[in-house]
Amino acid sequence: MIRKIRLFTPGPTPLLPAAQFAMAAADIHHRTPEFRALYQRVLAQLKVFVGTRNDVLLLSSSGTGAMEAAVSNLTSPGDRVLVLTAGKFGERWVALAKAFGCAVDVVSVPYGETFDLAAIKAALKIELRAVFMQATETSTAVRHDVKAVADLLKAEGSDALLVVDGITGLGTTHFDVDDWGIDVLIGGSQKAVMIPPGLSYLSVSDKAWDAMEISLNPRYYFDLRKERKNAKNGESAYTPAVALIAGLGAALEFIAQQGGGDLEKGRIALIDNAETCAAMTRAALEALGLKLFAPSAPAAAATAVYAPEGVDSGVVVKALKTRFGATITNGQGEMQGKIFRIAHLGLFDYMDTIALVGALEHVAKDTLKLPVEYGQAVAAAQRVYASTNPA
Repeated sequence: MIRKIRLFTPGPTPLLPAAQFAMAAADIHHRTPEFRALYQRVLAQLKVFVGTRNDVLLLSSSGTGAMEAAVSNLTSPGDRVLVLTAGKFGERWVALAKAFGCAVDVVSVPYGETFDLAAIKAALKIELRAVFMQATETSTAVRHDVKAVADLLKAEGSDALLVVDGITGLGTTHFDVDDWGIDVLIGGSQKAVMIPPGLSYLSVSDKAWDAMEISLNPRYYFDLRKERKNAKNGESAYTPAVALIAGLGAALEFIAQQGGGDLEKGRIALIDNAETCAAMTRAALEALGLKLFAPSAPAAAATAVYAPEGVDSGVVVKALKTRFGATITNGQGEMQGKIFRIAHLGLFDYMDTIALVGALEHVAKDTLKLPVEYGQAVAAAQRVYASTNPA
């Protein structure tokens, strides 16, 4: 049979066709009224998509650029910060904070787990400038409780800024940015908004803007104050990724259409879709006799599962790609070869999920030699769908 290449990775994710068309047609100069109108519209849409009244800025960079911007704009050398780390991307916060001279305290838990609030409470210090964390730790497919951390900071009277990497959390998790008190929430273009890598975006609270005025760390390209000043006039501080911004506008329009023209409702529908696809996948994997890697705090962005005892998880990744053209991802860091990960964020739906589950049945039966009856995983996924989406 022919093979159609399909991405089931947590970034880059499948591209939205409407966004591809918009990018192909984006032959406009960035210092023109046409681009300014596009840019201002996209920034306004992003505020709705993120769910905040705070400023939202766009940067021409991967999500790591926005993470760096958060550290460099909000801290000074010697500032004490707290990083909550449970995987490769939590470790990235540690590295970034150290690179800018911060004194870094760490609350760390093993890969596949989430945090004990008592441990976070014990780590809080009066001099803390910021707390950095993930909403979803993509390397382990664990979802962290951002609201609980925000509530803890309030309850303890902490003045620390709360900075959240929501790069795979946005579009897969419900946030109440303003009410919870998230000072910076970061997203990326190659995730739930279904366009190629190259853009990051972040919401910034009034408290965070105030902190920038006393921050002493150097910044130039990633100076958020410059971006804010220029954004008011419909421009970026430096040459923007014009085609990607046009694609992002088309993607946000598509999401709004999923909510009957209401972007907020469309965002909710996008998140609910990811939750359903993730739940379907977890049920299917368990029906095959496989063990979930993070059953106590599963993400909707992606699902991580152990390879069977004695099997390198790369075998599953390779079999799905060579037989069915389906690209999933191996584990990262210390979990390389131990787990594989399947994404659900962005342009995935029921049909995609059922197709992948059917392919997994073949791999489980033929490659892993598990006692599989055709249809058992598909049926498990269908039951989850039926329970959440009654006819």
